[in-house]
Amino acid sequence: MAERRSKQRKRERTAYLVAAITSSIGFVTLAAGAVYYRFIWQMQGSGEVPYAEMMGTFSLAIGAAVGMEFWARWAHRALWHASLWNMHESHHKPREGPFELNDIFAIINAVPAITLMAFGFFNHGFVPGLCFGGGLGITMFGMAYMFVHDGLVHRRFAVGPVADFPYLQKVAAAHQLHHADLFGGIPYGLFLGPKELEEVGGQDELEKVLNLRYKIREGEREG
Repeated sequence: MAERRSKQRKRERTAYLVAAITSSIGFVTLAAGAVYYRFIWQMQGSGEVPYAEMMGTFSLAIGAAVGMEFWARWAHRALWHASLWNMHESHHKPREGPFELNDIFAIINAVPAITLMAFGFFNHGFVPGLCFGGGLGITMFGMAYMFVHDGLVHRRFAVGPVADFPYLQKVAAAHQLHHADLFGGIPYGLFLGPKELEEVGGQDELEKVLNLRYKIREGEREG
């Protein structure tokens, strides 16, 4: 029974890994290509480099990536653990198969990102440039979220060197406490999860989980 379950888990991780790699390569290629060709296309015939538009695009890309953490934290608390709990609940139960109903939120977040990037790609001007940057930032956050949340925290696929970053291990430990529900569900955010726990006095529990994660990793390396 244990061996069969282990094989099943391995197949599930492989299926999700294939999906993660495929989507990652696809989105990174499209995003990189879109950034390159957008500015090349815009400079054709003008003889001028649109510095203001480029700065606006990349500034909003960074701003949107950071802002998504705060949006995700609010949505997680106010929506996913409230009116959308019937969908998000699948993430708080043992998973059956490589995917869960909660994965649909990733698709929902991809819609505005693709829409903003498409509008910005096919139109000239400062505002379309901002829209393109906003879509790019959402995409960057989504990629980071997938690798840290799905890969590092929930081990749905191997993340390689990502697991070697101390702060990301701290983020993973904080998210485990969200699933343990020791502090009323806090942290609801991901990348700023350790800060949320610190604000409610969860530092000691965070250190305990973090130390346990280190011991598990060391055991896996030795094994």
